[in-house]
Amino acid sequence: MESQPEVVLSVKNVKKTIKKKQIIKGISFEVFAGEIFGFLGPNGSGKTTTIRMLVDLITPTEGSITICGYDVHKNHDEALQYVGCIVENPELYSYLSGWENLEHFARMLPGIDETRIQEVVDIVGMDARIHDKVKTYSLGMRQRLGIAQALLNRPKLLILDEPTNGLDPQGIKEMREFIQKLAKTGLSLFVSSHLLSEIQQMCNRVAIITHGEVIKVGAVESLIDDSASRVIWRVDPVERALQLLKAKDGIEVMDVVQKEDEGIAGEDAVIHDIITQLNPEDIPALTRKLVEAGVQLYGVETKSPTLEDLFLGLTEGKRIG
Repeated sequence: MESQPEVVLSVKNVKKTIKKKQIIKGISFEVFAGEIFGFLGPNGSGKTTTIRMLVDLITPTEGSITICGYDVHKNHDEALQYVGCIVENPELYSYLSGWENLEHFARMLPGIDETRIQEVVDIVGMDARIHDKVKTYSLGMRQRLGIAQALLNRPKLLILDEPTNGLDPQGIKEMREFIQKLAKTGLSLFVSSHLLSEIQQMCNRVAIITHGEVIKVGAVESLIDDSASRVIWRVDPVERALQLLKAKDGIEVMDVVQKEDEGIAGEDAVIHDIITQLNPEDIPALTRKLVEAGVQLYGVETKSPTLEDLFLGLTEGKRIG
């Protein structure tokens, strides 16, 4: 029998009411040991409020949050000894060196000596620049130093709020690879981000939140599998093609778009794209049926669903951030 993964963070039916308005409406999810858990939601969805509750900056109105079995509010010190957190930008002293910053924060933690400081410097790969002033660091280096600071107390859970925000494409790639490297050590990472493609490449599981409610939690691949593939049919005449496609069970016609003449049709042809959702296994039979019915078929394109497709569908197209 397969053993259950260790639960590092457990959020159960958490609600938060501020000034008689319910901001968080009974959210629940778990984060397991060694996984990268993505947290996605539109602006105003409750992401920041949730993160603040995770580290006991604000108290839930109802429900419970436990870290490594300790209630975050009732057993504050015991729970938060297992947490490292960067909310928004890491707080650093720019006039000090990276090493001096880490020494300063180490003084606030029990049992953190120079050996541990050197360990976190090695983990984040900053040995070459750690004695330079922070004001000379790039944004990516500041983020790494912030993570080094968060790792000083050997946490089991690292909470990162928008860790790639403001980074250039190379910096984003490096940060993604670094986060994946941390997870391989057994550390759990809770990553809030508006970059859906990054979450898709980086995370094992994801929670999608909107209007203060978590509307989907699951493995990234399984969530995407639940969202059927889109198939685009480039046809003429569109009316006959629509009639045949709609007659087949299991096909949803999502949109019809008229295309500009691309030099592939005769003078009388009016090319349209019919965008459908269906099982890709049905494509060969439908292609034969369209051709046999006299429909001119100029192209069939399959677009695999992405996390962005799922997100936009679940949140009714709202912007993310």
